[in-house]
Amino acid sequence: MPISFNRSGRVAATGGAERRRGPDRRTRVLRALVYGSFNPRRRGPRREGENALGAIDWYHPWWLAIATLILVLCASDAVLTVVLINHGAYELNPLLAPLIGGSGALFAGVKVGLTGAGVVLLTLLSRVKAFGRMPVALILYAVLVGYGALIVYELHLLGWL
Repeated sequence: MPISFNRSGRVAATGGAERRRGPDRRTRVLRALVYGSFNPRRRGPRREGENALGAIDWYHPWWLAIATLILVLCASDAVLTVVLINHGAYELNPLLAPLIGGSGALFAGVKVGLTGAGVVLLTLLSRVKAFGRMPVALILYAVLVGYGALIVYELHLLGWL
C-alpha cells in the first residue's frame, strides 16, 4: 500500500476503503458552530505548554461582559468627544484627529471599530502571558478602568458632574 502525507505532514492512508460512516460532519458548518457554542470541547490547552490561539475554543462569559462594557464606554467617549469639540475642545489622538473635522458618525465608527478589533484580539490572548509575566487579561481590565476614568474626566469638562 502506498504511503502519502496530508498537508499537516501526517501519514494519510490511501488506496483503502473509506472507514467512516454517516454524513460528513464538516459539511454542516452552521450546525457545528451552534453545537460548539453550547458544548465547547476545549476550555484549556490540551497539552502542557500549548499556548496557540486555537488551543481553546471557549471563553468565560465574563470576558463578553468586559468587552461589552469597554465598547459601550468607547462609544460614550466618541459621543462626548464630539460634544466637547462642538464646545471648543480638540482631539488629542493623532490617528482620529483628521476624522473629527468631517462626519461625527465616521469618527465614532472608526473609533469603536478600532477599539472593537483590539478588544477581540486581547480577549483571544487573554490566557497568554504578556512580557513573560503578566496575563493579557489584566490589560483588558486596565482598558476598562482607563475608559471609565476618561468618561468621568469628559463629564467633568462638560460640567455634568
